[in-house]
Amino acid sequence: MTIEATSTAKAVILKVAGRMDAESHQQFEQACEPWIQQGVTHLIVDLAALDYISSAGLGAIARASKSLQKRNGAVLLCGVTGLVKEVLEITRLISMFQVFASVDDARASIG
Repeated sequence: MTIEATSTAKAVILKVAGRMDAESHQQFEQACEPWIQQGVTHLIVDLAALDYISSAGLGAIARASKSLQKRNGAVLLCGVTGLVKEVLEITRLISMFQVFASVDDARASIG
């Protein structure tokens, strides 16, 4: 899995590619943690290039979301398609997140 982070005025964008599973989910958490510790309140997670997500990966995203909710922030998902979308829908976790078609749409939603 690869993660590319870009800091913007309103949020940090994390472009995630590959597979987020039991072997790689900690890499996602390690990518999120410094930003959360620095006071970032919104993480835009671009999943367009993510091929697969397991329950461990879902848990990693959910933990980041809970940390941000404590700071009146959120994880915003975009690029949710294919198998990743199916997994989020089957587990009903998709309702836990704000989901957008694009990074730009997610950025525009932040007040």
